[in-house]
Amino acid sequence: MSHTISTRAKQVDRRPMTFMESLYIPAILKGLRITLGHIFKKKATINYPEVQRPFSSTFRGLHILNRDEEGRERCTACGLCALSCPAEAITMESAERKPGEEMLYREEKYAANYEINMLRCIFCGLCEEACPKDAIYLTQTFAPSNFDRKGFIYKKDDLLIPFPAETTQKIETK
Repeated sequence: MSHTISTRAKQVDRRPMTFMESLYIPAILKGLRITLGHIFKKKATINYPEVQRPFSSTFRGLHILNRDEEGRERCTACGLCALSCPAEAITMESAERKPGEEMLYREEKYAANYEINMLRCIFCGLCEEACPKDAIYLTQTFAPSNFDRKGFIYKKDDLLIPFPAETTQKIETK
């Protein structure tokens, strides 16, 4: 009595090969039939620069540091994004806001240095979920290729959304 774990178990055919089978012609013809069947199917690849594949609505790409409605940085350097990152890709240093910098930073504490190492990032989105100020979010843009490792370490200037034009004019008038 034999017991099998799977219901997919097949009995192996142990009879000797016939003359035609020993020439392997049926096996070659079977392989050619499969190959010819794949030639006429729709291709899985796309011509990337000309044709771009639509991404899922849940796709997570490059990180962005957000600004508030007045153009100030939302990040308060609480460090929750760095703590929640399982790959430890985020590093930051906090600093105190100086008098006269109220138009630049939302809170008294801000991120003086903020870096994300995209080579370590696994695009899980935990940093986005951990941020209490909605300062960081992942966009629908994917990371561009680069030739050296330094190009994949994004600093605060690379991540921040640029100043709105009216905010820049307010800062210059003060």
